Amino acid sequence: MTVRGFPAAEFEDRVARAQRYLRRDGLDALLVTSPQQVRYFTGFDTQFWESPTRPWYVVVPGGGAPVAVIPEIGEPGMRATWVTDVRTWPAPNPSDDGVSLLAATLRELAGPGGTVGAELGRELQLRMPVVELREVASRARVTVVDGSAAIRSCRHVKSELEIDKIRHACRLTSDAYARVPGLLRAGDTERDLVQRLRAELVTGGADASPYLIGVAGQGGYDNIIMGPTDRPLGTGDVLIIDTGTVFDGYFCDFNRNWAIGRADDAVRRAYDAVWRATEVGINAARPGVRACEVWHAMATELTGAGSSGNNVGRLGHGLGLQLTEPPSNHPDDRTVLQAGTVLTVEPGMEFAPGLMMVHEEDIVVRDGGAELLTTRAEPHLPII
Repeated sequence: MTVRGFPAAEFEDRVARAQRYLRRDGLDALLVTSPQQVRYFTGFDTQFWESPTRPWYVVVPGGGAPVAVIPEIGEPGMRATWVTDVRTWPAPNPSDDGVSLLAATLRELAGPGGTVGAELGRELQLRMPVVELREVASRARVTVVDGSAAIRSCRHVKSELEIDKIRHACRLTSDAYARVPGLLRAGDTERDLVQRLRAELVTGGADASPYLIGVAGQGGYDNIIMGPTDRPLGTGDVLIIDTGTVFDGYFCDFNRNWAIGRADDAVRRAYDAVWRATEVGINAARPGVRACEVWHAMATELTGAGSSGNNVGRLGHGLGLQLTEPPSNHPDDRTVLQAGTVLTVEPGMEFAPGLMMVHEEDIVVRDGGAELLTTRAEPHLPII
């Protein structure tokens, strides 16, 4: 069984690594506000994230333990984590919604004239009003700068406990995908099939499938981000299902393709091409290799197979507490992969005007070569 949660030592290690990166980047503290960053450093999670009314703050100082500055309603939950310094205010309080308390905390931990990193970079979200961040900085007498480099460095390499959760989500989803042919019934719409699959995933042990796309089209599909719709599935359709399914906060993200009843030669060739390109990408992902090199290996294979391009913009991405994380398998992303980097390998091609074929697997980079976390798709297009 994959164990839920993490021991305190896991969080202590995360904070220690963050503090090394703070020193590297000349930062005196790190302020995080978004659910994923708060959970990463504390283990705190709540469905109350769905409410945007109250802000939540965690400060990682240059030395010592993190401090949570949160609404009173969250105090019991935060005190159940490894964090011992929990400071609260009665929220919501529009006249001073944690501003004074956070400013005092930053002044204490970073010091007047200190530099604080915050979630100001690409692929990060600041979950507080920008005007209040400015006020906090002014009251604390600190300078707030982009802390994304420290955050990315922390989260780029996953621990074995994190990898185990992603692997478990992949296994649950692989098993559910294997049951898709038996879930499809005559007259089903895209929505019917996707709802049935979501129930299979949750019944099988997943916590949720917040991203579950099912799209089909005659002879091929024209997008991979829309749907499902109430369009009936029929003979000659090519179906893609893509899911980001979660176990204990950690995502898998991979898809599967099927043809319904029959598939023409162009569709079969396109499937074979993206399957081969996936294999190339898996083999290319090794420590010391840059994300752009993984992209290049797959792109070369796709071009040789007759691809006329794709509209996705990249051929895979990082994975973890979020459905998509840095880095991107993109020609301009020079991030160096390390042992413990978790990636999706996602080649896609336009094989006919307006028609796409995309394939995706999840891997973790290892010293001896990538470890496949998903159950590898069939090498030739399955027919339902």
